[in-house]
Amino acid sequence: MKNALPIFAGLLLGLATTVIAADPWVVYEGKAGPGHGKHVVLISGDEEYRSEEALPQLGKILSVRHGFKCTVLFAIDDSTGLINPNNGRNIPGLAALKTADLMVIATRFRDLPDDQMQHIDDYLKAGKPVIGLRTATHAFNIGGNKPWAHYGNGYKGAKKEWADGFGRLVLGEQWINHHGVHGREAARGILTAEGKEHPVLRGIKDGDVFALSDVYGVRLPLPGDSQPLVLGQVVAGMKFDDPAVAGKKNEPMMPVAWTKSYQLPDGKKGRSFATTMGAAVDMKWEGSRRLLVNAAYWAIGLDVPAKSAVDTVGKFEPSMFGFKPGDYWPKQNLKPADFRLE
Repeated sequence: MKNALPIFAGLLLGLATTVIAADPWVVYEGKAGPGHGKHVVLISGDEEYRSEEALPQLGKILSVRHGFKCTVLFAIDDSTGLINPNNGRNIPGLAALKTADLMVIATRFRDLPDDQMQHIDDYLKAGKPVIGLRTATHAFNIGGNKPWAHYGNGYKGAKKEWADGFGRLVLGEQWINHHGVHGREAARGILTAEGKEHPVLRGIKDGDVFALSDVYGVRLPLPGDSQPLVLGQVVAGMKFDDPAVAGKKNEPMMPVAWTKSYQLPDGKKGRSFATTMGAAVDMKWEGSRRLLVNAAYWAIGLDVPAKSAVDTVGKFEPSMFGFKPGDYWPKQNLKPADFRLE
């Protein structure tokens, strides 16, 4: 029995090692670069636009090219530990927001547990910066009398300051509609006259930003001090050089990227950047990646490089957007560790 304790301790150590290795998130430790010492938490979790592919790549670029520490979170099937974007009720690891300098969110219609929502609420009440991609305008769908119902898309409850939910209050808009024809009309980025000198657009010119995801409709003007930076020119097809659609659809063009101040009731004032682009396939274009990297610098308060480095890191072959049936994700056997840096 003398050796029983060391053996038992060894088993516990092995178990602990296994648990750490199976963490349902991935961390890229930043090294040299202007972002060194800053922590970015990227929250994926949408059924359609492959945020589980887009955000790991964005995190790798921010870490490897710019020095940020990046933690990427996923929608996880808690019975298997596998990534399952169709599971709208679990994104483990949100406690990482306690040490975050920036939250990047690309979720869609999530109904998360109270303890997970508490981490998001604490972060926002601290007035820390936010970047919202694509479906983040309708990031949550929390109904009824639940404690976090006011975060839900289109909220119309008693908390009047939260009218239309997280999307409207924090980012500037909720889900409205598809302004371009979904899956058939892509978007070309045209810089606004007033936004051309904004740091987020440094190193970007008309046409550099392109998105296969169509333009979303927004209500004009955007609220508060929102500053449109990029307009989405709807194009007649899904190729970069397709011509603009003629007629009223581009008269006026909808903003597809803007900045805004936000403040939760009883919270501090913060800054946000929103873009209604952001499918994984949109990140095939250098200008689209540069827009997001520049936004990260600006949101945190760092000087935006003259032309930020945005080469992809490792293999990046993003999937086309679209919904997947319920049995698709278990068959993929996709784990957060599959997105680790090689």
